[in-house]
Amino acid sequence: MIGISTHILDTALGRPAAGVAVSLLRADGGDGWQPLSAQHTDGDGRCRQMLPDGMELAAGQYRLRFDTGSYYAAQALQGLYPFVEITFTVRESDRHLHIPLLLTANGYTTYRGT
Repeated sequence: MIGISTHILDTALGRPAAGVAVSLLRADGGDGWQPLSAQHTDGDGRCRQMLPDGMELAAGQYRLRFDTGSYYAAQALQGLYPFVEITFTVRESDRHLHIPLLLTANGYTTYRGT
């Protein structure tokens, strides 16, 4: 696979976080960010390809933005973070990056997945 993918696990509930809005942005070379795509996680908590159709993975700074506030509001819970943003670097040698998010209402962690 080539591109950028993500997976959200709600570790407090012990299950994938389905239906979370996720946006992918790319640094525009100045101080701004260019939106590339917006999706919702599937029933397994995944967005399997965040790059738009026909777009190749290019080196640069990217950001995934997760709408965690709406996810918790839908469960009648109040989370500490209304959204989580993960900014990461794609290098020339990268063919695919998988960016998992481990989530609870009051914390989160991330790492480079496979």
